Amino acid sequence: MKSKVIVLPCDCYREEFVYENLKKGLLLLGGLESMISKEEKILLKPNLLKKAEVEKAVITHPAVIAAFGRILREEGYENIILADSCGTGSTVRVIKGTGMDTALEKLGIPAVDFSEGIHVTYPEGIQAKEFIIPRELLESDCVISISKMKTHALERITGAVKNSYGFIFGMNKAMGHTKYPSADSFARMLVDLNKYVKPRLYIMDGIVAMEGNGPGSGDPVPMNILLMSTDPVALDSVFCSLVHLKPQMVPTNYHGEKMGLGVWKEEDMELYTPDGRISLEEAVKRYGNPSFNVDRRPVRHGIWEKMAKALNIFQKKPYIRKNLCVRCGICVNSCPVPGKAVDFRNGKAKPPVYDYRKCIRCFCCQEMCPKKAIKVK
Repeated sequence: MKSKVIVLPCDCYREEFVYENLKKGLLLLGGLESMISKEEKILLKPNLLKKAEVEKAVITHPAVIAAFGRILREEGYENIILADSCGTGSTVRVIKGTGMDTALEKLGIPAVDFSEGIHVTYPEGIQAKEFIIPRELLESDCVISISKMKTHALERITGAVKNSYGFIFGMNKAMGHTKYPSADSFARMLVDLNKYVKPRLYIMDGIVAMEGNGPGSGDPVPMNILLMSTDPVALDSVFCSLVHLKPQMVPTNYHGEKMGLGVWKEEDMELYTPDGRISLEEAVKRYGNPSFNVDRRPVRHGIWEKMAKALNIFQKKPYIRKNLCVRCGICVNSCPVPGKAVDFRNGKAKPPVYDYRKCIRCFCCQEMCPKKAIKVK
């Protein structure tokens, strides 16, 4: 069977409008009861990277969470929680004041902070054979991933597959970057993680996406779209096509198909809108954005690339824009490298300094910077 991806045109965050679109999308997928039984414990997993204004497109928009939570309640689902292992802060702190907190309270859906990391083994894993998973996740029967459409310095884009990294408990997320430092090894780990957790449904908020210096310091850009699928690779591949990025250039797509998580090729997918089936070409024509700011440069291969890596030249690196840096130290704290690849060696009166011999190009510093002071180039 081909993977089905639902494309829902949605040009605003008015909750009633989002609600109606999500209901149409679920019907096109066969309805909630075809995927989730009423007795199951459900965990909603949004993208809660860090505390940020909703308008900056850093986190999943509260209107999408509120609308989907309302649908669950109306359909008779009772045992629901919302949680994420945030980049900085906790679930409760990140959503406070965003409107997500009040919407969840109204729906009677508790937002919880992951309390304990449990070591689990995954012998079937290709890249990762073990994970540190939150206890609350292990106690859930069903996971629903509600991601944000954004760019990513390491993987080009972050969407359905990458959203599952929030299932790694606490500081183990930072440690994962040292264990899987390359874009390919990190992508394979994410594929293994998705295959272990097995989210039942993937939804992507692309009404307002993030382009450029994502996933935390980019620029909001309207894409006017919601995407939905049970196949995260197919969903991310449609996202790529809409922004004129070849899906196979994204490591999570390429390895996701090879490892059996999903498909990225057009011939293996079926796209539907509320008006019926649509070709990928037509979807790109109607809803695509060719000027979307995302890294479309091909990966270099061969002896010159190996020499460049060995000599540490012509590589993507994080740079601090001194005029924007407030010397908060978040980049230093978020660096997972033992001994730190960025530090205040010149004192806290000046911006931190990189030691590129230590830097593993995980770009955690760039993700967490609250002032958009770090760029990757």
